[in-house]
Amino acid sequence: MAEQKKVQEQDINQLLKVRREKLAELQQNGKDPFQITKYDVTHHSMDIKEGYDELEGASVSVAGRMMFKRVMGKASFCNLLDLKGNIQIYVARDSIGEDSYKDFKKYDVGDILGISGEVFKTKTGEISIHASSVTLLSKSLQILPEKFHGLTDTDTRYRQRYVDLIMNQDVRDTFIKRSKVISSIRRYLDEQGFMEVETPMLVSNAGGAAARPFETHFNALSEDFKLRISLELYLKRLIVGGMERVYEIGRVFRNEGLDTRHNPEFTLMELYQAYTDYHGMMDLTENLYRYVAKEVTGSEVITYNGHEMDLSKPFERITMVDAVKRYAKVDFDAIHTTEEAKKLADAHHIEYEDRHQKGDILNLFFEEYVEEHLIQPIFIIDHPIEISPLTKKKPENPEYVERFEFFMNGWEMANAYSELNDPIDQRERFVAQEKLLAAGDDEANKTDEDFLNALCVGMPPTGGIGFGIDRMVMMMTDSAAIRDVLLFPTMKSLDK
Repeated sequence: MAEQKKVQEQDINQLLKVRREKLAELQQNGKDPFQITKYDVTHHSMDIKEGYDELEGASVSVAGRMMFKRVMGKASFCNLLDLKGNIQIYVARDSIGEDSYKDFKKYDVGDILGISGEVFKTKTGEISIHASSVTLLSKSLQILPEKFHGLTDTDTRYRQRYVDLIMNQDVRDTFIKRSKVISSIRRYLDEQGFMEVETPMLVSNAGGAAARPFETHFNALSEDFKLRISLELYLKRLIVGGMERVYEIGRVFRNEGLDTRHNPEFTLMELYQAYTDYHGMMDLTENLYRYVAKEVTGSEVITYNGHEMDLSKPFERITMVDAVKRYAKVDFDAIHTTEEAKKLADAHHIEYEDRHQKGDILNLFFEEYVEEHLIQPIFIIDHPIEISPLTKKKPENPEYVERFEFFMNGWEMANAYSELNDPIDQRERFVAQEKLLAAGDDEANKTDEDFLNALCVGMPPTGGIGFGIDRMVMMMTDSAAIRDVLLFPTMKSLDK
């Protein structure tokens, strides 16, 4: 086995050497492809195929990567891959000239070519281009994966996404859809009167979520800064400033582990709307998800991991207490103290920490018994105050807050509040968070005095929501892991 691998490596090294020799020969003959600075492209492959009736016999110019070549004496065929797909090229010596044809025969799979020629159909009915000129635009000095096996090693696909995009059409389609997801979100929100804004990534106080931040040092100010874990507190400042509907789509950073749903840097969309509450945010979420699904997939019914999810129907709304009652057969309305809640957790073998209170344990029951069942779109509403430090209390039941989490496929897809705008209450919540921090909870929030000052200036009643864009893209593209929808996911260095 080792000997076979050694022979394969020798063969590859020889092929790589030949490619460099071909480049050197081109350069010696004044045909260095890297000296070419532009090529005028008139059409893409799919444009030609879809518009063949109008383009038959027309002159076109395309450019892309040669993925296949078959030389047959005085005429050859090759396949060119561009942004939108691939198209067959017919290259004849008599059409492009003897010298050009001699050069073409030496070109390698992976080389980038510019082709000018006439659109036609072969005898077998394949839409093609009869080349009148072939221009080598870039020489590939590396060897692409073997055609029939493609690039299948997952680790290599993520590390060399550029090769993955070349070899796997479905991967390119996923990232085209990702772009459509984000552009359709923007289009919908813009039409609803929201304004897109940008807020700092480097912050002195990383608040707005329960997460461990990345830390860095700013040399110019000789101060430690953090990468943001959320967009929330700055966007709320803008609501205070009178910007009634704002949103941001941007990267946030959380110093946590890697798995199929988590990457330490990911794309978050948060929006805030003055003069509404979490019920308004539920309505917005339903409408936004339907709109995006229709724009990206053409349907309000999507399939993920074999589960069909109908976004056209009203999304169910159920309290966290009732959800736990439904799936765990435990009624937390009948639990009145933390001690009772801990005894209940012991009886159900649910682990908790000494600092946990009744509301924390309700949430642990929810995670243990409920989440996996939430396949169809559903809002889990009215969370315990202990796990919601930035949320407005329910006036009729101050142990709970006006918050919802939106679930699909057993995953949290969005998190929303009726935002807490009482600066006195907010300070008390921050004090409680500081105590948790001192007790060893490194995901607790620190007091943000400037944010408290903003609330003292006065923030109107506001609804806010955060969407995980990457999970939304996973759902819209039926992708199994978050790395499949991130062009360059975080990977451990190969030299570690």
